Amino acid sequence: MLETAWFDYDLPEELIARYPAPRRDESRMLVLDRCSGEAQIHPFRDVVDYLNPGDLLVCNNTRVLPGRMFAVKAESGARFELLLLEPCAGVSPAAWNVLLKPGKRAKTGVRAVLLDRKGRPNSVGDFFTVDGKNADGSYRIVFSSADIERLHRCYGHIPLPPYLNRDAEAEDEERYQTVYASAPGAVAAPTAGLHFTREVLSRISARGVGIAELTLHVGAGTFKPVSSEHVEEHKMHFEEFWLPDQVAEQINAVHAAGRKVMAVGTTTVRVLESCAAPDGGVSGRHDRTDIFLYPPYRIRAVDMLLTNFHLPKSTLLMLVSCFCDREKVLAAYELAKREKMRFYSYGDCMLLK
Repeated sequence: MLETAWFDYDLPEELIARYPAPRRDESRMLVLDRCSGEAQIHPFRDVVDYLNPGDLLVCNNTRVLPGRMFAVKAESGARFELLLLEPCAGVSPAAWNVLLKPGKRAKTGVRAVLLDRKGRPNSVGDFFTVDGKNADGSYRIVFSSADIERLHRCYGHIPLPPYLNRDAEAEDEERYQTVYASAPGAVAAPTAGLHFTREVLSRISARGVGIAELTLHVGAGTFKPVSSEHVEEHKMHFEEFWLPDQVAEQINAVHAAGRKVMAVGTTTVRVLESCAAPDGGVSGRHDRTDIFLYPPYRIRAVDMLLTNFHLPKSTLLMLVSCFCDREKVLAAYELAKREKMRFYSYGDCMLLK
């Protein structure tokens, strides 16, 4: 069996990027040759040079919801923090599955008043009621209003990853979204895409490279560490995705012509591998996936991967190790550490070619 400890590494705290670079495309990019293991560091803008006419860049266009909210119990004033995960299937638009802290206060029937962005109880009477606890530890709540867009706008905060260890600031409302984010529904950003600017995308297009979009709404499970001793024992979370038929046709045509597909981020890979046949052909669909990619699985539908540096013992690091031997990937991480590259969501990136 595959040991989780094989995907561990040490990272100095100072290498965690707690804020984005001044410009999206000012990040650095470690380019790893999947076969030889040779690694070199380039400016991110050089990503254009690794794409040729006829290739295809595939991005995840999900948009992060301002789904972190705060509330106080109507009776006692005790405080709640909640993270909206997804609407309760087949129920009122006001009913949502959420993470609630502290859970010991979240008894069924408890009512809590939403706090505005300045931390004050709202003046229009918006609240939620706890409807019960789910098997996975999340909670069902029902808002007093079904106008979720308004609730997000009035009470929501961008939910930054916990390892950033800070509250969201005004800058994060723009910088924790990709420039092509258009489909609201994610709990976390597809962070490999944060490096792209409109200028870089224009240069890619001018080179004769196609650009296509799919959607996977990144869930809170993306931050869940693998706590089991063996990788195979880990249970993945479900995430909703859409692969349009025309994008699937583009991918198949690119491969039929002998050209390459570059996936922007692990979320894009998860969608394409969920839709891939054994021969690498993909078909469009709207579904939910809990696909867990780890060695010795070999990626079928993607030729190159642009991705950020991932947490130790994470499912994302395991996915990257399906593109290239784990030892080569971890050796590249050591190079990144020596060169003081920036890690995680707001950090630098890595291209596996």
